[in-house]
Amino acid sequence: MTHTSTDSASSTDFYSHIASELAFIRSEDLYKVERIITGPQSAHIPTRTADGGQREVLNLCANNYLGLSSHPAVVEAAHHTLRSHGYGLSSVRFICGTQDLHKTLEARLSKFLGTEDTILYAAAFDANGGLFEPLLGEQDAVISDELNHASIIDGIRLCKAKRYRYKNNDMADLERCLAQARADGVRFTLVFTDGVFSMDGTVAKLDEIRTLCDTYGALMGVDECHATGFVGATGRGTPEYRGVWGKVDIITGTLGKALGGASGGFTSGRREVIELLRQRSRPYLFSNTLAPMIVGASIAVLDLLEGSNTLREQLADNTAYFRQAMADAGFAIAPGDHPIVPIMVFEAQLAQRLAARMLELGVYVVGFFFPVVPQGKARIRVQMSAAHSRADLEFAVAAFTQAGREIGLIA
Repeated sequence: MTHTSTDSASSTDFYSHIASELAFIRSEDLYKVERIITGPQSAHIPTRTADGGQREVLNLCANNYLGLSSHPAVVEAAHHTLRSHGYGLSSVRFICGTQDLHKTLEARLSKFLGTEDTILYAAAFDANGGLFEPLLGEQDAVISDELNHASIIDGIRLCKAKRYRYKNNDMADLERCLAQARADGVRFTLVFTDGVFSMDGTVAKLDEIRTLCDTYGALMGVDECHATGFVGATGRGTPEYRGVWGKVDIITGTLGKALGGASGGFTSGRREVIELLRQRSRPYLFSNTLAPMIVGASIAVLDLLEGSNTLREQLADNTAYFRQAMADAGFAIAPGDHPIVPIMVFEAQLAQRLAARMLELGVYVVGFFFPVVPQGKARIRVQMSAAHSRADLEFAVAAFTQAGREIGLIA
């Protein structure tokens, strides 16, 4: 096919535009660089240096809350399943991609979460992306917290329901939205929130949301990606933490954080809801089956969590120590008890400088800034793990203190 000169000029303009956008991102200190890890995810990780060498550093920014990403029992379960059920299925679930293990994991997750049924997805993003469109139509409404994860926002955009947004964790504003939806004559209303907001570690007020939903006849849904496995007295998430376990209509979550850290997501809820998602949820119908070894390893993770609370308790101890030590050192951190600990630096350039200096001092952290967080809210998001020792955390606090003083963040 012969391209016209107009096509060529258009292509040139397009690529020039993209190059300009990238140059602007760099000029605003918003450019994100991917560092190379040369070994397994853990509390200490080997990284590739600029000269092509290797250096081990303390890792404070993985979602490896329970330290299970390289746990021997989890790794062995993955190896065992690889041998027994193969590498992949080359199929979607409804054609020839459902193994006995997939059904076992779905049943185990349902029991753990206090629901009737669960559906697995290739990714947690897909769980949210495929949730709203099959369930809600033009006559319905979704009420969403303003700080909900991007996957929730994108999933809501794909459905035709009316959309309302309330201020973060603000129950008065949520009630305003519920009252407006009722006044607008919607048929069904779904209130959806993150269980834990990933940039702040703030825990949603699910108990109060449940009460408001009951008052207005609405459904309640929650994304539990930063909660399942370690939030709550036995790790059953934000519903357990807020006293509404078994009383949430829809739960979405991930296998890619505390539950082993590989990949995969899920939606859990009433049996008829999950059945309809199996029939109409597009990411489920048109994405390859979750790999068998991830499924087998995830079952082993649930065995560990149901057999002992030790890892969750270790994580809680580490979190309490680090939060107090960083506050004592003079850093601005959001209050709370979640293992997400945002170290506020406010400006993107400062976040970049602090992260770079921390790496030089042997601590792997990453700066978060616009568009991941609002302008002027840049931070280092530290995440605790049960795999961290007290010596690790003391080392990290000392490094933060040194770097913070060097760049003028603390006195």
